Amino acid sequence: MSRKEAYQKKLQAQLDEWDAEIKKLKAKADAAEADTRIEYYKHIDELQSMQVSVKNKLVELKNSSDDAWEDLKVGIDSAWESLGKALHSAASRFK
Repeated sequence: MSRKEAYQKKLQAQLDEWDAEIKKLKAKADAAEADTRIEYYKHIDELQSMQVSVKNKLVELKNSSDDAWEDLKVGIDSAWESLGKALHSAASRFK
């Protein structure tokens, strides 16, 4: 397995895990009171927007050549870190 393929698999696994976390947050939002629910949905919408961005970058990575993927890695890592921090922050607010 190439480094690119290993990196893609790692990202996809983490993305799947984060998708499950977002679904859990949605379930908590659904159970919250109306005022709180609105705030929760706002955070969930932001997370989903970031998630779409990361998914798009992953597709771009998959379609890149073996030589060019390293150039994309910096941008992907940045978006990845932002989504991870935002998800962690939202999860701590939902407790």
